Amino acid sequence: MMFLGKRKKQVAALETQVAELTAKVASISNSTPMPEIVRGTDVFSAFSGAPSSAGPVVNEQTAMCVSAVYACVRIIAGAIAGLPVHVFEKKSGHRERVEDHDIAWLLNNQASDGWTAAALWEFVISSVLLPGDGFAEIKRSYRGDALALEPHHPHQVQPLRHEGRVVYIIYPDEGEAYALDQDDMLHVPGLGFNGLYSMSPIKYAAKQAVGIALAADQYSAEFFSNGAKPDFAITTPNTPDDKQKNLLRETWYEKHQGAGKHHLPAILAGGMDIKQLTMSAEDAQLIATRQFQVVDIGRVYGVPPDMLSATEKTTAWGTGIEQMTIGFMRFTLRSYLTRAEQEVNRKLFGRGKSFAEFNVDGLLRGDSKAQAEYYKAALGGPGAQGWMALNEVRRRQNLPPVKNGDEVIISGGANEK
Repeated sequence: MMFLGKRKKQVAALETQVAELTAKVASISNSTPMPEIVRGTDVFSAFSGAPSSAGPVVNEQTAMCVSAVYACVRIIAGAIAGLPVHVFEKKSGHRERVEDHDIAWLLNNQASDGWTAAALWEFVISSVLLPGDGFAEIKRSYRGDALALEPHHPHQVQPLRHEGRVVYIIYPDEGEAYALDQDDMLHVPGLGFNGLYSMSPIKYAAKQAVGIALAADQYSAEFFSNGAKPDFAITTPNTPDDKQKNLLRETWYEKHQGAGKHHLPAILAGGMDIKQLTMSAEDAQLIATRQFQVVDIGRVYGVPPDMLSATEKTTAWGTGIEQMTIGFMRFTLRSYLTRAEQEVNRKLFGRGKSFAEFNVDGLLRGDSKAQAEYYKAALGGPGAQGWMALNEVRRRQNLPPVKNGDEVIISGGANEK
């Protein structure tokens, strides 16, 4: 009861501070209305980016129009969203998994009424990969228990420091802005985190690569919209006047422009001839440029070329799906998983005995032969030390336990419970 009373006082004090800050935010918003183009809107995204050296404006929205960026975000965010999150409790010398923990339901099944857990993780990690930070509001009961996790678009969240703590100002799609204390917001940061914001991979690392890819895509589309025909000139031994020139040009456009007309034969008369003026797509190395941008964007996100279907490129992460997956897990996914785990554990569990952890066994699992060899060694046998029990292996394979299957085989053939 003493703990509950102390907790109520702490919550009341925080609610008072947040309410005061919310009132200040509301008064500022009322005196200086926020324009609709500021946060979370398509118009905001259009104006928030800066032109690349190649010409196109690069922001989170335009970057997702590039297939390599879309693939990197889909692969990383999708892989993390598909991982189960297990909740454990610390025991003396070991840990024990808690199957029916309330927070495990939020992290694995339903984050809130409108969000599944997989959709939540995919949205949060995608936000880290594009703007640089992922946010999810923690809806709590009066006792402080987490009831739901509600993600917010990064452009609708403004972190700031207030009286030694981080406070998050939320600008919802409907209603007035409000403030949240740092304990009520899951903030998964990206690279270059300064305590409030992280660096956006799109704006800092991939801006020029994405700009070149957008320009190459636009050029390719225009190239093929004209039947994949290079520019040319029609020559004639005569000297036509302006009216004849315009008539010839309009007639040619009408007959031959567009992908559906590029096989029509050209019929020329009066000694006219066609002279090519520009290089072909292959001569201009357009295809090579587009292929290089796939590898360059994959380099920014740590996704190997093979995963982006750039199969003509090699990777230093080893050969074979298993080695490539292990390298991708170690050097790419692990950093995102660690940030998410630490944020979940400090905001949802605190310094208690419980904690959450992503289960990556499914990603690291090899083929059937390699998996059988691993389990054979893990179970042990005559003269070999085992480190797993039979029921642990069966649990990983989604099989029911068997009698006496919780014993671990130790050297010498003796069993230890």
